[in-house]
Amino acid sequence: MKILHGAILASLLALPVQAQETINLTIASSHPTVVPWVGMIQTHFMARTDEILASTGKYKIEWNEAFGGQLYKANATLTSVEEGVTDIGWVFSFLEQAKLPLSQASSNAPFSTDNPALQLEVHMELMETNEAFRNEWEQYNLKVLGLTGTDLYDIYTKEPLTGIDDIAGMKISAPGVLGNWLRGTDANAVDGALTTYYTDVQTGVSDGALTLALGALPIKLYEVAPYINRFDAGGSFSGAIAINRDSWDALPEEVQNAMIEAGKYYTVSHGQDLVTRHEFALNKMVELGAGQSVPVQIVQMPEGELAKWAGKLPNIAKEWAEPLDARGIPASEFLAQYLAGLRARGEQPVRAWDE
Repeated sequence: MKILHGAILASLLALPVQAQETINLTIASSHPTVVPWVGMIQTHFMARTDEILASTGKYKIEWNEAFGGQLYKANATLTSVEEGVTDIGWVFSFLEQAKLPLSQASSNAPFSTDNPALQLEVHMELMETNEAFRNEWEQYNLKVLGLTGTDLYDIYTKEPLTGIDDIAGMKISAPGVLGNWLRGTDANAVDGALTTYYTDVQTGVSDGALTLALGALPIKLYEVAPYINRFDAGGSFSGAIAINRDSWDALPEEVQNAMIEAGKYYTVSHGQDLVTRHEFALNKMVELGAGQSVPVQIVQMPEGELAKWAGKLPNIAKEWAEPLDARGIPASEFLAQYLAGLRARGEQPVRAWDE
């Protein structure tokens, strides 16, 4: 009997041990990791994927990181994932109005919610339930893994504002579609992104920027625009972590499932982070800018200024939606579903853009 047991043990030991497969993937972004939602690609999406895969030990990803514009700039985020310049990348939907029209809904219905986590929750639901929204992304040879949004928008200027009327005649930097938020205010929108704001304000290309605290802090915008005129002007859907479809199809199912789970974890964590870190970022800028020649100040806008701002605008939501409807893109339907999703969760948009 002992001989038999020994023979069985020897035969088991002789069986080949399944080797761990290493998968090489490039992951990239146009923005640096000091920008919170990019840094969280490392700390949440990548780390969570690694953690899930480690539970079985079958697969390990060798990440080739190319953050901070090493492979492409902000105006090429979609095509770079589509064409396989990177396997995985953050796609900046603000700068893709023509290719990703439905993704501009929240930006064209501004001030509809001041809860970034909830806004992302609604978009996650729409990505699963609205075929047109999902296909808008997937037609570019990619699969969406996680969503990104913004914290609340304020206007950063060289001189303090007393209200929205004060920006008349000013040049205000804003990214792509957010320039529409300045229509009717008599301000001039200067197209730009977080990577350009500091230099634009410093050199006089613009007098300030319409931007968010979590973006303004790492780029030190407060050094050149020390007045943070606080409107709490809501947040917007800003893009997605996406993977090239060819790269995706080549992955084992276990790795795909790990990334899907990690993408959901990233989205939820990012939404929560936007809420908790917004106040921190504002206070941090005041702290860091206290010793400047012009100390950083948060200028709280009077009650009702956000509604006044919204009332100055034309109905940019309808102006955005109706031409798309005419082209067969169901923008009005998508807008209604987005706002209904917010209202179902207790939000009351400052303006009823769908009426």
